[in-house]
Amino acid sequence: MPAKSKAQQKAAGAALSAKRGETKKSELMGASREMYESMDEDQLEDFAETKRKGKPEHKSKS
Repeated sequence: MPAKSKAQQKAAGAALSAKRGETKKSELMGASREMYESMDEDQLEDFAETKRKGKPEHKSKS
């Protein structure tokens, strides 16, 4: 499942970095911490590798 916004893609990248041990889990906040705890590495890769072109900065609430 691809990311729906640039913000979601960035959060997935941060969570993926922590899953791989490249950054500390304690540095994660908000959505990236939730993604770290609820998703496995393959799911995070799907979100993080999404192309950014044409994506909104944030997903609309509707």
